[in-house]
Amino acid sequence: MSSGSQGRREQAGIDELLERVRSAYERIGPEEAAAAEGALLVDIRYAALREKDGLIPGALVVERNELEWRLDPQGSHRLPQAVSHDLRIVVICNEGYASSLAVASLRQLGLHRATDLTGGFQAWRAAGLPVAL
Repeated sequence: MSSGSQGRREQAGIDELLERVRSAYERIGPEEAAAAEGALLVDIRYAALREKDGLIPGALVVERNELEWRLDPQGSHRLPQAVSHDLRIVVICNEGYASSLAVASLRQLGLHRATDLTGGFQAWRAAGLPVAL
């Protein structure tokens, strides 16, 4: 074994990483997200996708690069809705991939009820749920 490879672990690929983070919580489908009373639906899609496809009525738009700062109840840059680590949060991306990684990050901040929408915004729309254009 060369000295350059000592202590290195084989790195997980993205599919393995997604599987690992998703195994730590239960994801929900569009109908369950729509019916989740008291849950904060958080749309992390970038502006071009929101402009192209529309918005979920009542969802809070927080771009992915600001998510942790805006939803950490202890953070100095939190949104008024970020009131507790007990808050039920449903993260929504376009197709349900980036949202899983975002949930893992939120859970590391202690937001233990965070989950994401399986299939993302596209699954919401395909289910015939409301979309504001």
